[in-house]
Amino acid sequence: MKPVFIYIYFMRFQIRLLLLVALVSFAGCDNDKVPFREYKTKYIVIVLVDGARYSETWGDASHQYIPFLADSMAQEGVVNSTFYNHGITNTVNGHAAVTTGEYDDLDNTGLDYPKKHSFFQDWISQHNSIYQSAWIVASKDKLAVLGNTDEPNWKNHYLPMIDCGVSGWGSGYREDSVTYVNALNVIQTKTPRLLLINFKDPDYYGHAGDWNMYCQGIVKTDSYINSIWSAIQADPEMANKTTLFVTNDHGRHTSDFTGHGDGCEGCRHIMFFAVGPDFKKGGVVSTPRSLIDIHATISELMHLQNSSDGEVMSELFN
Repeated sequence: MKPVFIYIYFMRFQIRLLLLVALVSFAGCDNDKVPFREYKTKYIVIVLVDGARYSETWGDASHQYIPFLADSMAQEGVVNSTFYNHGITNTVNGHAAVTTGEYDDLDNTGLDYPKKHSFFQDWISQHNSIYQSAWIVASKDKLAVLGNTDEPNWKNHYLPMIDCGVSGWGSGYREDSVTYVNALNVIQTKTPRLLLINFKDPDYYGHAGDWNMYCQGIVKTDSYINSIWSAIQADPEMANKTTLFVTNDHGRHTSDFTGHGDGCEGCRHIMFFAVGPDFKKGGVVSTPRSLIDIHATISELMHLQNSSDGEVMSELFN
C-alpha cells in the first residue's frame, strides 16, 4: 500500500476512534446526571425565630420553651441537632444566607441589598412573574432588603411581596402578634408558594437584657409556629403539600444572652426543624449543616436553579 493511502487510512481510523470515544463519553455523562424527582412539596414556609439561643430551644432537654415544636410537631418532622450559622451572626446576614444561599457581609441596619439574588426572585422569574406567590412577612422593617439584590440583571426585577415592620423599610419594628396575624392572612388569602416569616421578640428582649421576656418570646413564637402549621394543614390547597422550615438567624453569646455577633458557640449553634410531605417523620439527625443548606434544599424541592454555596440536606428526605 502506498504511503499516502496508508496515511489516509490511518487518519480515518483515528477519526472513527475519536467519534466512538465521544459517543461513549456523552452516554456516560448522561448516566451521571441526577434524575429529575417529582416532590409532593408545592409550597414552602420558612420561619426564623430571631436570636433565640440553642440552649433555650433544642439544647434544653426539658424543651420548656418550645413545647409545641418538641412534642406534637417533632413527631411529624425532623430535627437537626448540629445546625449552624457559619457566616456573620447578625440578623440581616443570617436571613440573607437562607434566601440567597451565600454568606454575605451586609450592613445589619438594612442599608445593603444582598449581593446575590434570592430564591424568591428565582421562583418569580421561572413562573411567569407570579408576584403574589412569594412573600416576606417580618416584624423587623430592615428585612425588606431581602426582597431585592445588587446583582446585575436581577436588581429591581422579580421582586416578592413585602410586609415588613410597621409599614416597610425605615418604619420601625412592629409587634410579633401583628406579624402572626398578617402571616396567617397571607396563607389563607394568597396561598403563597414561598413565604418567609420573621419573629423578633427573642432577639428584641435579649438585647433589652430581660431574661423572662426573652424566654417568653421563644414560648410565644413556638405557639405562633404551631398555629401557622395548623392553618396550613387546614387549608385545602396547602395541606400535605407544604414544607415548613424553622430556624434562627443567629443565637446569642454563650456567656451573655444580651448580645451576639461573634463566632462563639452560642452565636453560631442554632435550632433547626423541618416538616413536610417529602421528609422523614419523628427523626433527629446530626449531619453538620448550616443556613445556606436551607437554600439548596428549597431549590431542590421547588426545582429552582440551585446557585447556592450550600448542599441539599438529603438526610431529611424519605
